[in-house]
Amino acid sequence: MTDADPIAPSDIPVGFVRHTRPSPLTAPWESLYARTTADAVMLGVRIAQQHTNSRGLAHGGLIAALADAAMGYSCALKLGGGERLLTASLAIDFLGSAKIGQWLQIEPDVIKLGGKLCVVQCFVTADGTRCARANATFSVGKVKA
Repeated sequence: MTDADPIAPSDIPVGFVRHTRPSPLTAPWESLYARTTADAVMLGVRIAQQHTNSRGLAHGGLIAALADAAMGYSCALKLGGGERLLTASLAIDFLGSAKIGQWLQIEPDVIKLGGKLCVVQCFVTADGTRCARANATFSVGKVKA
């Protein structure tokens, strides 16, 4: 545990490392973690107060934003990284809740890759129990030179 990362390594599942693609939206939610496989970029976070709504549960906006990001990163991974992806549609179903202290994990599955669209889905778990599912379609464009 360091000042830069207040979460003890023992509190992070094996294979997850600090996420290296910060954004202004996710900066207040740090520390975020990622695990990259050949097929997906999974995101994870240990739920803390800054992630919650007024009832002390993980905010739906946090879950939706992290699911969107993980699904987009996974499409980019499968496409090879030379594309620019924009979320064309995003849908989420909340199946349960996530509480402070639980490990929230987003597990994407790319369904279809194409030259113009990428379709992906994911499950979101809290300590291994599904709390949401989401699907998205991303518009695929070439990175501008």
